[in-house]
Amino acid sequence: MLRVPSSISVQQFQSLKIQDMTFVAYRSDVYPERNEIFFEEHAVVVVLEGEKKFISPNQDLHVHKGQILFFQRGCYSMNESIGSDYRSLVFFFHEKLLKEFVNQNQTLFVQADLEHTQPILVLQSSPTFEKFIDSLLPYFHSQTLYLNQFLRLKFQELLLHLIEIDTSGQLKSILFNIYKGQKTELEYLLNNYYLKPLTISELAHLSGRSLSAFKRDFEEQFHTSPANWIKQKRLEQAAFLLKNANKNVSEVSMEIGYESVSHFIKAYKEKYGFTPNKTN
Repeated sequence: MLRVPSSISVQQFQSLKIQDMTFVAYRSDVYPERNEIFFEEHAVVVVLEGEKKFISPNQDLHVHKGQILFFQRGCYSMNESIGSDYRSLVFFFHEKLLKEFVNQNQTLFVQADLEHTQPILVLQSSPTFEKFIDSLLPYFHSQTLYLNQFLRLKFQELLLHLIEIDTSGQLKSILFNIYKGQKTELEYLLNNYYLKPLTISELAHLSGRSLSAFKRDFEEQFHTSPANWIKQKRLEQAAFLLKNANKNVSEVSMEIGYESVSHFIKAYKEKYGFTPNKTN
């Protein structure tokens, strides 16, 4: 699983930073045919060439040149390349910068507090936006001493272009809720991510809470710790798969997030009183 932006390295990507925060990356080598990506920050993918499939729990998208995708922080996506000519720019939006942008342009967001459900927002590029992208590419090779200042302006310009393109107003809603510090509902968060290889700290970050606040709110709502809740849910999923899917114990153990089959068997027996091999 590729975690971005932390997995970005100079060996794989060309990247530009605003201070110490990755702003935009361009991958110039050949993509794997199929891989899974977890977005640690909000991100925008601009398809420059080729086609690709993005498969999330709620969406199945086939995108091509000229399309733009906004991924909300925490989104999981299984990506499948179609051909070898796929190229893209990926922008990462640290919440500090997003909040600064909304604060500086609050008149744009007066009517922006709308509901949004899809984790991936798909937009269509415009001639003006394409010219903006062309204006950004030279900075990958620029030696200017003012690169950070130029990129801050480009960040503002990028967001203005995107909210202009998005006539639905969904992006405004997303940005405004980020600005307000809206917290994710815990049950929704955990039901979507309990099978994913995330730490409790990462789940707290996704929920919009500090680690201590996440644990406190979670225990108040569920009367148990996040780690124990996740363990029980994973074992319940294991029991379901063993009864209803044509999978062996090793396959189920891996699917629910156990790296060790022996640890899975022990935990399963502690919960159900018998080993998974004896599940009917």
